[in-house]
Order: sequence, then C-alpha cells, then structure tokens
Amino acid sequence: MNFRASTLLLISLVMALPAAVEAAAAKGKSDLLSPARRKETVDKAEWLTRAPDGAPQTAASELPSPFNPPGFDQPDPEEIKAGTVPPAAGPAAPAGPTGDREILETLAARLVPSGTFIFGGAPQLVIGKNRFPVGTKFTVTYNNEDYELELVSIDRTTFTLRFRSEETTRPIKPVR
Repeated sequence: MNFRASTLLLISLVMALPAAVEAAAAKGKSDLLSPARRKETVDKAEWLTRAPDGAPQTAASELPSPFNPPGFDQPDPEEIKAGTVPPAAGPAAPAGPTGDREILETLAARLVPSGTFIFGGAPQLVIGKNRFPVGTKFTVTYNNEDYELELVSIDRTTFTLRFRSEETTRPIKPVR
C-alpha cells in the first residue's frame, strides 16, 4: 500500500468515528426502570402480597412444614385396614453380624488394600499410605464396638486376616 492510499484510509476512518460513537451510545440504553417506576412496582407487589383485613397473622415458624407434615412417615390407614402393611413396632435396631465368622467377613470387607510392597525381603500390605507387615494387629470399630484383627499372611494377590479362631483370605485389588 502506498502513502497516498494509507492517508486516504486514515482520513476516512477519522471522519467515520463520530458516527460510530453516536450509534454505540444509542444502543447502550439501560434495561433498568427509572427509580420512580421501580417504586411503583414494589408498592404494587406489597399491596398484592398483604394479608386481607381481619386475617390472623401467623408466623412462618408456627405453620406446619409442607415438606415433612406430621405423620408423613406413617403408613396409610387404608393399607393398615386392608392388612397389606403391618403396624409399625418402633424403630428396629440394625442387624449386625452374630458369629465370629460373620464379624470377620464384615470387617475384612472394610479393609481395602491397594497392593503389596516388599521391604527387606518381607512382604507388606499397602492400605492407603500405610504399609503393614505380617503380624500387624488392626483395631476396627464397627457398630460402636472395637474388634482386633491380625494380618496372618500376604501373597502376591491375596492377604489373610484372623479374628479369634476364624481366618479369611481376601483379594488385593489394585486401585486404578
């Protein structure tokens, strides 16, 4: 581009600038109403939401919750009459393991090792960021009771735990 053409382009841009500024100012009109119009709208909304004259004023805390009304957790009276739902006998205690074997299986399922590690020629079980050698005793809390488990052996893909006289072998599942 030569000097003359660039000068003409610059002059035409300078002359078009005031028209572009005026067009931008015209498009920049606010979406908000004037303060007087907003006050009218707020006054009308307050008038529409007021309680009728003579109506009792009830605090929101005194009203029943529409999301959890009283007796919502109870069975339908018609279902009780039909005999399809037995009457509630009160809150049931969670059924827990009863014997040593069930306790061991339940607690062993809660231990999720991520692999094994060999240190000094002895295998160690990796759980989280901790390593445990054979002979480690774990205290596991279940249903507010403490149980002591012992790590009996570690293989390449399994580990064995003991609780009292019961033993169980569980797989080692690598975390992906």
